[in-house]
Amino acid sequence: MLHEFLSQYGLFLAKSVTVLAVLLVLIARLVSAGMRAGPGTHEHLRVRKLNRRLRGLQRSLEAATLSDKEFKALRKADKAEAKQREKKGSERRRVYVLDFQGDLRASAVTTLREEVTAVLAVARSTDEVLLRLESPGGVVHGYGLAASQLARLREGGVKLTVAVDKIAASGGYMMACTADRIVAAPFAILGSIGVVAQIPNIHRLLEKHDVDIELHTAGEYKRTLTMLGENTEKGREKFRQELEETHGLFKEFVHAQRPGLDIATVATGEHWYGQQALGLGLCDALQTSDAWLVTTAKDADLFEIKFEPMRKVSQRLSAMMGALSARVLDTVADRLQSQRFP
Repeated sequence: MLHEFLSQYGLFLAKSVTVLAVLLVLIARLVSAGMRAGPGTHEHLRVRKLNRRLRGLQRSLEAATLSDKEFKALRKADKAEAKQREKKGSERRRVYVLDFQGDLRASAVTTLREEVTAVLAVARSTDEVLLRLESPGGVVHGYGLAASQLARLREGGVKLTVAVDKIAASGGYMMACTADRIVAAPFAILGSIGVVAQIPNIHRLLEKHDVDIELHTAGEYKRTLTMLGENTEKGREKFRQELEETHGLFKEFVHAQRPGLDIATVATGEHWYGQQALGLGLCDALQTSDAWLVTTAKDADLFEIKFEPMRKVSQRLSAMMGALSARVLDTVADRLQSQRFP
């Protein structure tokens, strides 16, 4: 039994050393490639044709459920359909599928602006963009820029559809309302057309411990409210005024994009679920992005595009090492579970 254990342990150790050696070789190659590569070498636009993916999912299930004869007939029909598409050539409508995962700073606008620029460079009048949007909102200037990027599509004559599967609230809805059409899942959250700001103040705590804070400004309203100093009623009034002005700009923007909205009703800061939002005019149809894509794929070519910026060598090394480490740990766990000690 001891001999068997030592034999299996030796085999396991040999595999571990092999994995480590491969890891070191990959790291060396990656560092070498990073040193040779010039600025911007690794940023690119990744394009994936979704029609093939959707058809592949369908055919995989059919291959398991249909008879060989039935499946061969389907494959024959696929080939005939492909020939018909080739004859039509570039006449088929194209749909470019973009994704926006929103955070507080709307940081995804960095890639969105590149994707929009790429689409505008090749889009035809018959083409369309689908944006799968998910965001609870965030900073005004970040989401204002993101909405402006989407407005470029409409200004360029490219139809824009926004699909909301989960949430497009506040700044997220500011983006959504730029679309020609908004589709939302039945329980997706839309709206929250309002502005909120809060700031803690520990002035009394500091005063209790005899801590003085001096704040010097040039300009009467350079700093209306502060975390450390004593806030005045005049400063609070100015702060509230600025919030109201921002809210007014938000309402004007939404109303300009969707003039049919009763802005007084929907711009209260409240949010609504899909079915309610449809009744209020905040969206145009109840539909998931998946259903929209499956339906559209019948008469259009779907291209999912994602701009991938250049990553530093250290970032690529970190990602690669993380992935390989996970594989090594999985291997170790599998080996330990398979061991049968005496």
